[in-house]
Amino acid sequence: MTVLFFMWGFMTVWNDILIPRFKEAFTLTYFQAMLVQFAFFGAYAVGSLIYYGISIVSGDPINRIGYKNGVILGLLIAAAGSAMFVPAAMMSSYPFFLIALFVVGLGFTMLQITANPYVTILGPEETASSRLNLSQAFNSLGTTIGPLIGGWLIFTVFSSGDLHGAESVKIPYLCFAGVFVTLAIAFKFAHIPNFKNEEAITRGAGALKHPHTVLGMIAIFMYVGGEVAVGSAVINFLELPELGGLNHQAATHYLAFFWGGLMIGRFMGAFALSSMKRSTKNLLMITTPILAFIAAGILTNWNEALHYGVPLILLLVTFFLGHSSSQRMLVLFSLVIIGLLGAGMITSGETAKWAILGIGLFCSVMWSNIFSLAIEGLGPMKSQASSLLVMAILGGALLPPLQGLIADKVGIQLSFIVPMIAFAYITFYGLYGYRVGRGSSKAAD
Repeated sequence: MTVLFFMWGFMTVWNDILIPRFKEAFTLTYFQAMLVQFAFFGAYAVGSLIYYGISIVSGDPINRIGYKNGVILGLLIAAAGSAMFVPAAMMSSYPFFLIALFVVGLGFTMLQITANPYVTILGPEETASSRLNLSQAFNSLGTTIGPLIGGWLIFTVFSSGDLHGAESVKIPYLCFAGVFVTLAIAFKFAHIPNFKNEEAITRGAGALKHPHTVLGMIAIFMYVGGEVAVGSAVINFLELPELGGLNHQAATHYLAFFWGGLMIGRFMGAFALSSMKRSTKNLLMITTPILAFIAAGILTNWNEALHYGVPLILLLVTFFLGHSSSQRMLVLFSLVIIGLLGAGMITSGETAKWAILGIGLFCSVMWSNIFSLAIEGLGPMKSQASSLLVMAILGGALLPPLQGLIADKVGIQLSFIVPMIAFAYITFYGLYGYRVGRGSSKAAD
């Protein structure tokens, strides 16, 4: 499962590299280039809608086939989509690339529907957020390493230098196809719990009867859309003259700070929301950003590490203010992100650059906390609710093109108003939305 979370994080972040690659290769506008995210994350909405429809008519498919087989199916679909990059590159067809990304997204949809509730049922509900944060941390390890390797391969090793430089993505994605097939075979023969539960198969749209789940869908929509919109804009943002005018290769390296921030925050979230002793929690939470600071200094340079140290200190303070509460963390982290987005929009130079790059640190716990709050108390309907929440990943398909459209009109810097509005809604969910229809016990919390 750790390898699985790592791999889909490693591959998903490559979309941020494909956007500038395709924009240059096919002479696209910001809006057209952001269709990469529309195709990929739009598949989540379509795939989840199909899954939800099946669950209404004939019962939850995961309860019927089991979590293990669900993972295998998702991996094979993702492998097929990755292999489609080869004919797309040979035809130099941007629409074909979008279709291939859509198929990959369908495979990842099945993985998301299967893996997230699987992690939550491996232990008590009160520590579900901790387990999801830990699993997502390995996902973020993939998103941290992905830009470094992807940028090097696509912009340097396999860059063809011709009009349609998209040819450079062919071999890397063919390798992805091979990795996914290998993982599917490994899961087939691995001795892991399948959690097949045919006795719990129920028909109908029961999950939609819970208001906190419906509001959680909107929160996932806003979170994924906001996070992906920021990540998708980082490279083009850092290429602005007022930000230093970096080239593609140099800007790609800074994506590791953004996506690496999610890994740092998720490890800290796993510690903060666990059942460990408070003294142990505090030690691990203090140690993590210190190690991140040292790693940044060694892997880049100490000047950049010092700049990154400011949001790292802010992250640690925000965690302690959150007091190990999933909902309180959502509120505090969203407010910090809104402040960082504002700084990125109205300042320039190093201040604007590190404000935007620091946002990854505070996006870290949002998926896990929203997801666990939204499915809490649903019992056998958790997989159905999971499909609804994964459907809400549609935000990653719609908000980045919207930001791209605004960027074409007023510039990439002011376009960050889109994720700012998205995180304002998450503030509402952490304050009130998570407890709607949950009863007096949660309201008191």
